[in-house]
Amino acid sequence: MSHSTPGSVSIIVPARNEEANIARLLRSLAAQQGAREILVVDDQSEDGTAAVLKSLEAEIPLLRVLRVDVLPEGWLGKTYAANLAAGEATGEWLLFTDADTVHQPGSLEAVLELAEKEGADLLSLSPGQQTPTWWEKAVIPQVYVNLARLYRFEEVSDPASPSAAANGQYLLVRREVYARVGGHEAIRGEVLDDVELAKRVKSAGGKLVFLPGSAWVETRMYRTFREMWSGWTKNLFLLHGRSRANILKTIAELWVLDLLPQIFLIVLVLGLFSGHGNAGEFYAALGCLLVVVARHVGYWRAVTRLGFDPGVVPWRMEGAALLSALLVSSFVAHRVSRQVDWKGRSYSTRG
Repeated sequence: MSHSTPGSVSIIVPARNEEANIARLLRSLAAQQGAREILVVDDQSEDGTAAVLKSLEAEIPLLRVLRVDVLPEGWLGKTYAANLAAGEATGEWLLFTDADTVHQPGSLEAVLELAEKEGADLLSLSPGQQTPTWWEKAVIPQVYVNLARLYRFEEVSDPASPSAAANGQYLLVRREVYARVGGHEAIRGEVLDDVELAKRVKSAGGKLVFLPGSAWVETRMYRTFREMWSGWTKNLFLLHGRSRANILKTIAELWVLDLLPQIFLIVLVLGLFSGHGNAGEFYAALGCLLVVVARHVGYWRAVTRLGFDPGVVPWRMEGAALLSALLVSSFVAHRVSRQVDWKGRSYSTRG
């Protein structure tokens, strides 16, 4: 018997300083079949978020706005907002989604049907990523290709594999299972709350389903380079298992397989065209060219599977260099300065 009847999903949106995004998101959610209520938590926004929400209450009958007045000790802003809304939710399913997402028509009904069919307790999508600027084209695909290797969709969705992951931009969970594993209260201080929740669900015997989701939902994560730098500095060390060895391994792969072959190829080709090259340098250049082409093709396949426009591929080298720098930045923040900054708040990474 299917439970994917209208009104079975409570949609939860933590929102802090989201005046630029929130109206577009809420209109895309209001059009979904299967939504019971839309709970938006205004997490001490300092911009016009509250005014935008107020203006939408008459237009969107399903909308309920909750507000955070004080952030309790030991909680992060997003985990507290999610917990607050979950306590008010009445749906059989909870959909946690970010304020900067946009949901395609019919997506909730389709994803809910898929979750029921797969017997999922938690289904998460990796949304399609909008990348209008050069730095987004460079960095965002590189990050997601790297994450897709660290957290393979097939392994996360395999009950026999210990691998667990989720993307908090779209996280659909059975309310009963969410409550059984302690919800966000159990992970109140975790920066990477989505992955931690997935780990708790899977370790409790729940079924995870993790999929590329560009057909159903998309997002533009960051609007400025500085925002992007802060966001990935906050997350990358944690996504690499809090492991210096994993960080170094990824940086080494980026340099040995992506950056150095391209640099050597340029140097060797310049030498050959200057007339000072020899047969050894020709074959070295040919070897570098083969590596560069193979990596380029592999990257094209990986980004298109994740729903990126193939137009991001020419920015692969810039992305590899920036991702290397971001990995260093994330390690320093978590293990040296012991502090990450996000949306006007500073969080300690000690412990």
